[in-house]
Amino acid sequence: MNNQGAASGQKEDYLDKGLDAIEKKVGQQSGHNMDSTKMRGTNEKITDKARDMFEKATGKNVPDKFSN
Repeated sequence: MNNQGAASGQKEDYLDKGLDAIEKKVGQQSGHNMDSTKMRGTNEKITDKARDMFEKATGKNVPDKFSN
């Protein structure tokens, strides 16, 4: 598996990989083929927002495994 994000050029962390897995599962169930590399820019925005929300809610930084 390629760890390079197509849009951002950053390595995917666990949160990014998790979102990719969800997209793949939903795509298989709905009969649509979802290409996570095409969605990398949008997915990066989603996961960045989730990290921001976590940090604001807890006052703690997201662990390195879950943050690029």
